[in-house]
Amino acid sequence: MSNRVEISVVIPVYNSETILVELANQINDALSEYRYEVIFVNDGSVDSSWEIVEEIAINIKSVTGICLSKNFGQDNAIMAGLRLSNSDSVVIMDDDLQHSPYDIVALLEEIKNGFDVCYADYSHFKKQSLLKNIGSAINSKQAEYFIGKPSKIYLSPFKIISRSVVDSIISYDGPYPYIDGLIFQTTGSIVQVKVKHNKRHQGHGSYSLKKSLAVFLNHTTGFSVTPLRMASFIGLLISILGFLAGVFYIIQYIYNDQIVVGWTTLVVLQLFIGGLIIMFLGLIGEYLGRAYLSINNKPQYVIKKISSG
Repeated sequence: MSNRVEISVVIPVYNSETILVELANQINDALSEYRYEVIFVNDGSVDSSWEIVEEIAINIKSVTGICLSKNFGQDNAIMAGLRLSNSDSVVIMDDDLQHSPYDIVALLEEIKNGFDVCYADYSHFKKQSLLKNIGSAINSKQAEYFIGKPSKIYLSPFKIISRSVVDSIISYDGPYPYIDGLIFQTTGSIVQVKVKHNKRHQGHGSYSLKKSLAVFLNHTTGFSVTPLRMASFIGLLISILGFLAGVFYIIQYIYNDQIVVGWTTLVVLQLFIGGLIIMFLGLIGEYLGRAYLSINNKPQYVIKKISSG
C-alpha cells in the first residue's frame, strides 16, 4: 500500500481532555526518528476531548482523529483505529500517559526480531489501585482458561502488533471484538518486554464496576465455549451427587428403617439447584443473544467524523 509508515499508534479516547496534548507531544518526541502516524479514536467522550483531538490533528500532520457516534467500548474503538492504520506495525496504548510513549521503540525492536506481537509487561511496577490490580490478575487467569493466553504473558493494553496479525484481526466483523482474544487466535509468536507503569497524569479511570463486569462477560463469552462446557460439567456433577444422595437415603430406609426427615434440607437443595439452573440458562441466553445481534448486523462502531491535518 502506498504511503505506508513504519508505526501506527492507535489510542482509544474517553474523557481525556486534560491529557491529550501532552500525550501527542510525547509521542511526537519519542518517534521523531520514525515515519509514524497517530490515530486518536474518540469513543463517545462527553467532555471536549474531540475538539482537542481536532486541534491536535491541525497542528501535527501525523495525527488523525476518528469520532464515533457514541460510546461503543474500548475494543470497538480500537478496531476502528486498526482499520484506518497504514503501517508495518501498530501500537495500541491508553490515553492516560500511564503507558510511556518512550517505551514504543523497545516494543518495536521485538517486532524487528521476528515476533508478531509484543506486550508491555509492567506487572512488577504498576501504579494503580489494589482493586484494579486484583481485577487485572483475575482477567489474566480468565484469559488463560478461556482464550489460551500463555501463562507467562502479562495481558497488557499496551502492545505492538505486526501488520499480518492486524490484517487478520480487522477481518473480524462481529459486534463484540476482543483484541487480545483475536491475537491469541491468530498467532503464538508473542513476547513481552518489561516497562515502567506511570501514575495517571490527571483525572481518574473511567471503568466502573458495571463496565468492568460487562467487559469480563464479553471476554468470557465472546471467544470461548469453555463456560458452556463448565456449565455442562457442573450440571453433570450435581446430577451424580443427587443420585448418590438418593442411593444413600434408600439404604438408610432399607437397613435402618429410617426416613430422612428434613424440609430444610430439601428447600436448600431446591434453591441451590434452582439457582444453578437459572445461572446456566442466563449463560446460554448470553450466547444466544450475541448470536442474534450478530445475525442482525449490529455494528461494531459507527464513524461520525474523521479529522486530519
